[in-house]
Amino acid sequence: MDLPLNALRAFEVSARHLSFTRAAGELNLTPTAVSQHVKNLESRFGMALFRRLPRGLALTEEGQALLPVLAESFERIGGTLATLREARPREVLALGVVATFAIGWLLPRLQGFQQAHPYIDLRLSTHNNRVDLAAEGLDAAVRFGDGHWHGTEALPLMRAPLAPVCAPALATRIRTPRDLGRETLLRSYRADEWQTWFRAAGVEPPVVRGMVFDASLALAEAAALGAGVALLPVDLFIRDLRNGRLVRLFDVQIDSGRYWLTRLGSRKRSAALQAFEAWISAECDVL
Repeated sequence: MDLPLNALRAFEVSARHLSFTRAAGELNLTPTAVSQHVKNLESRFGMALFRRLPRGLALTEEGQALLPVLAESFERIGGTLATLREARPREVLALGVVATFAIGWLLPRLQGFQQAHPYIDLRLSTHNNRVDLAAEGLDAAVRFGDGHWHGTEALPLMRAPLAPVCAPALATRIRTPRDLGRETLLRSYRADEWQTWFRAAGVEPPVVRGMVFDASLALAEAAALGAGVALLPVDLFIRDLRNGRLVRLFDVQIDSGRYWLTRLGSRKRSAALQAFEAWISAECDVL
């Protein structure tokens, strides 16, 4: 017998709630779609399963007889599927991630990956863009750059344009890009970033001296504490910009590279890594 499973499920949920509207919420459908499923089922069986009342639904005798059978059947199906999922061999995926990307982009989305792939145990470590895949036993690593690292294959993820940010109190005295020449400019280990930004803004680059940081997270914290102005990948510091810890100064931004998911070219990709590649590519919209 060709069972109309979608319609049966719509009836079972509607019967539990005695409401097409509440059933629609559970099934992620519209109330009209749920009602139509039930009508199709009633038409197919040649019997009414509900009495439509001014304020809700009531089961007919036929509906009362069908409900417990369906409820038990769907519960058994769900239990069997859960058992099959638990029986699937678990896989470990060791992933190194540059800390800025981990905190600013990956962690807020990671629950979605775990829900989609509950059989994968993700082992996450952070780094400051310097990583040795083989020595650290990593399946893959997210890092920032031009995509060229010896012996690796690199999957492009997302660009991270840099723009100047600082604490709100400091921002009040900065009106034009030229004003930055009077401020402390916090630097990363990529020494030419400020010069590149000033040229993009149409201003002669000043001599930049002062503290050098090896990670954008430390740069951002120093800037938020009022130590100076930092060039940061603003898309990864949205929360700090929204809550007012940091202020973006100008629309001018520069593109000095992008984030990549890298792996050793000599190592076979595991099923877990393939799943992660597909997920993160879709999240970054680069497929």
